[in-house]
Amino acid sequence: MQRLVKKESRLPDLKNSYPNYHPSLLLRNGHVNTIFTSLTRKVEGVTFSRERIKTHDGDFIDLDFIKNKNPKIAILCHGLEGSSSSKYILGTSKLLTQNGFDICAMNYRFCSGHINSTPQLYHSGYTIDLNSVVQHVLKDYEEIHLIGFSLGGNLVLKYVGDHKFTLSKKIKSTSAISVPMELHSASLKMLRFQNLPYTKRFLKTLFEKLKQKHEQFPLIFDLTYVDKVKNVLDFDEYYTGPLNGFTGAVDYYTQCSSKQFLHQIAIPTLIINAQDDPFISKECFPSLSEIGNKNITTFYPKYGGHVGFYRKQNICWDEEIILQFLNSLI
Repeated sequence: MQRLVKKESRLPDLKNSYPNYHPSLLLRNGHVNTIFTSLTRKVEGVTFSRERIKTHDGDFIDLDFIKNKNPKIAILCHGLEGSSSSKYILGTSKLLTQNGFDICAMNYRFCSGHINSTPQLYHSGYTIDLNSVVQHVLKDYEEIHLIGFSLGGNLVLKYVGDHKFTLSKKIKSTSAISVPMELHSASLKMLRFQNLPYTKRFLKTLFEKLKQKHEQFPLIFDLTYVDKVKNVLDFDEYYTGPLNGFTGAVDYYTQCSSKQFLHQIAIPTLIINAQDDPFISKECFPSLSEIGNKNITTFYPKYGGHVGFYRKQNICWDEEIILQFLNSLI
């Protein structure tokens, strides 16, 4: 097990050196900020080159790179039903590329536009594929920085916190944005009426993928329960959980929530969660004293929505904080 390295928290330095998020009046609503940033933001000038790597079980993952021969690389992990083309991935890629980082934008299984060859699906705690990506880039870089958004935030925190894998010393930091680190309570918040549009959007693409996987593996992907699925919690109960070796949704959430591993993280880690995030429950805002780990820096701004944080000049506040956090490690 990796020994916990005690370091002074960088929270006071960052708070004093960079202003809090103060959006316009229009964006002081979690739903507005979430939707506005996702639908209207345009990120231009980002060109990826794709590489396909093999997984431990004979499947594949598609990775999108920006390589400028920098010694540092950021591995970016998207959220539920996202991809390397998600606005927050593009925006972060552009800003970090302009500031001395190469980029590896990970596409989870069946998120790159291509159906995978095995029954295995991605989920919030499936860190074995992330470890494969780390191993793939390891030889080419002096520093690796992990950055995850939403589901990807839980993924990277669990990866560096649960000690399932021996982490390379080249992994220098982790950043998690809009992260549902306590999955059960976050899934219950998603049941609220005002979150119905997001739920419908998630289920639409999840059902489409489920039907395609059923055509591949009809005995494994049983469509019997589709009519019973009304929300993401139901999908996890009937599909995500059982298909990944869990007894159901609660067992999946219990084993994969990253919050329980925060005290074990031994590298500098940044967590940003907006208090008006429509997806994030109150259990996802642990205090530094509750976490008990000086390696972790938290920002819980009043506004920001879910991976929103939109500002003027088409830049998002969380991306600037990520850059400042990474620069503070030098």
